[in-house]
Amino acid sequence: QLQLVESGGGLVQPGGSLRLACAASGFSLGSYAIGWFRQAPGKEREGVLCMTKSGGSITYKDSVKGRFSISRDNAKNTVYLQMTSLKPEDTAVYSCAADPRSCSRWFDRYNYWGQGTQVTVSS
Repeated sequence: QLQLVESGGGLVQPGGSLRLACAASGFSLGSYAIGWFRQAPGKEREGVLCMTKSGGSITYKDSVKGRFSISRDNAKNTVYLQMTSLKPEDTAVYSCAADPRSCSRWFDRYNYWGQGTQVTVSS
């Protein structure tokens, strides 16, 4: 059974950092594109970054360029979203998703989702 579990969310002050983890079970992350999405209250879910099957990364959200990065630990079958210089507007529920084809910024392309983890940036 394919499963994704996010962790690492929490409350952080503006300018702080967090690292989110997306742990996979039931499949190898290297065989899937892994996207990170976020949804703030009252807003649509949006694509943030994606890790390709070959290990490259694509940034979909301009406002996170230079602040967020994505990485993968094959031994742990986990993809990480490193977030730095966090801003209040980064507050959202962050979710990871997997697709066996390729990265996409559109959430309806992905069939497999984690439960999400809350990130709150506030002083």
